[in-house]
Formats: sequence, structure tokens, C-alpha cells
Amino acid sequence: MTEGAALETEPEVAEALFGSRIDLARQYTTSLARRGEELGLIGPLEVPRLWTRHIVNCALVAPLLRPGVVGDIGSGAGLPGLVLAIARPDVDFVLIEPMERRAEWLRAESNRLGLENVTVDRSRSQDAPYAEGLTQLTARAVTALSKLIPATDHLLAPGGEMVFMKGARIDEEIEAASKAIRKARLRNVESIVLGEGITPEITRVFRARVD
Repeated sequence: MTEGAALETEPEVAEALFGSRIDLARQYTTSLARRGEELGLIGPLEVPRLWTRHIVNCALVAPLLRPGVVGDIGSGAGLPGLVLAIARPDVDFVLIEPMERRAEWLRAESNRLGLENVTVDRSRSQDAPYAEGLTQLTARAVTALSKLIPATDHLLAPGGEMVFMKGARIDEEIEAASKAIRKARLRNVESIVLGEGITPEITRVFRARVD
């Protein structure tokens, strides 16, 4: 853990989000705080706000997932992939991460936590083939929607959903990605705000379905 940086106190909402899996969430958060900066997974300023800005922020997406196989694009530190795998043991996750060091971290953490619903695929989303298609896709802080949509739409089964975490300019991104949205034949395109009134760091989500 970064010298002088104390891990943020667990917010009350965390236990409500993770339920009986809260101990796993605590173990993961502590591990990420201890080794995240060293491994280049999080920045030096993130430990004092790790719960609020990252763990809770990702866990808010869990109710949007449905049983099936969810692909997490560019999993990195496991945000949101590992967080969601902890919160939703009824969903299977494929964590798609091209960097070897990060893929090794994801495998080690999922094994250490005993997450039997996690598979790590070291590849780029453009190169990751799934014959039967994935039920849903998640991603956080990967790239703009105009690039993310064409790089990932081939991974989804018919009727599959994109559930991408985005920043405050989500509506501008959606507008800028209008061509990519049409080309990918996305339907039910919407932006969703989660966590209002329960956490200072709200979560914004782009959700759309492929034909």
C-alpha cells in the first residue's frame, strides 16, 4: 500500500450491495489497495477513495446483469469484472484483458478468492472469438463508445446487451457514436444513472441491445 495512504473506510452501502459476499469484497479491496499501485493497476491517489470511487461504483451495476455469460472488456484491475463476479455468483464472467501482467493478477485474485464463475482470457476484444456469443458485455474506462462498440459488438449473441460504464459526458458520447450504433444495429439505447442518493460517486451506464 502506498506509504501514508490509508484505505478508505468501508461505506455502509457496501454491505447492502454485496450481501453475504461482503467478506470477499473486503478481501479483494484490501488486496487491490496493497498491491494495486505496485502492479500499475490503480493510480497513487486511489487508495483513500477505493471503496467509493471504484468498488461501490462497480457493484451498482450488478442488478443490471442477467444469468448467462458476461464478457468484461479490458478488465485490468478487475473493475468491474471481479467486483461483479463477487456480487453476482449466479453469472459467469469472462475477463478479457490483453496485458499479461494484468491477466496474471486477475487469475491470481479469482483463484485466491475462490471465484468459480470467472475465466480469464488474455486477448484483445477484437481478437476474442466466442462461437455461441456472450449474453452481455461490460467495460469501464476503456475507450469512447465510437470505438468500443465496433470493437465488441461481434462478441454478443443475438439479443445480447452492452452494459458499459461511462463518465459524466455519456450523452455526448452516445451522440458522437451514432454512426457506430446504427452500424451495429443496436436497439433500446439508453443512459442510466445509478446510485443517486446512496453514494457520492454515481454510476453512469450505456445500455443497448443487439438484434
